Amino acid sequence: METFKKAKDIASDQLFFIDGLASVRDAVLLMKSKNVQALIIKKRNNEDAHGIVTVTDIIKGVLIPNKTLDEVSVYEIMTKPVFSIPSQLNVKYVPRLMLNHNIKIAPVEENGEFIGLIDFSQCLFMSIED
Repeated sequence: METFKKAKDIASDQLFFIDGLASVRDAVLLMKSKNVQALIIKKRNNEDAHGIVTVTDIIKGVLIPNKTLDEVSVYEIMTKPVFSIPSQLNVKYVPRLMLNHNIKIAPVEENGEFIGLIDFSQCLFMSIED
C-alpha cells in the first residue's frame, strides 16, 4: 500500500483568529506580531461561516483605495465563506485545487475544525518527495 503526504502534513500550525468587527489596524498588528499572512474570521454564531482576511485583501481593500487602517473593519474586506482544504487530501492535489479556485492561502480542515494553513507559494516545495 502506497503512503503519501497529506495536506495536514504540510500545513503550518500558525493559525490565528480575529473578530470580523475588528479594525484592519488590529488585523495588521496581529499578523505582524504572529508573522502570518492571513487570519481566520471567527464565526458570529453556529450557523455562520468562517471568513479569511489576507495581506492581499488589505492591500486591495484599504491601501490601494487610500483608506486608513482604522476606518475599515475586517468584515468589509474579508472573503467569506473561507475555502478550506481537507486534511486527508494527497499533497500532490493541493496546488491544483488552490489554482483551480484561485486561492493563495487556505486553512486545512479536519473533523470540522481548522488545524493549520497552507500557502500556495510554499505548498509546491513542501509536497515534493525527498
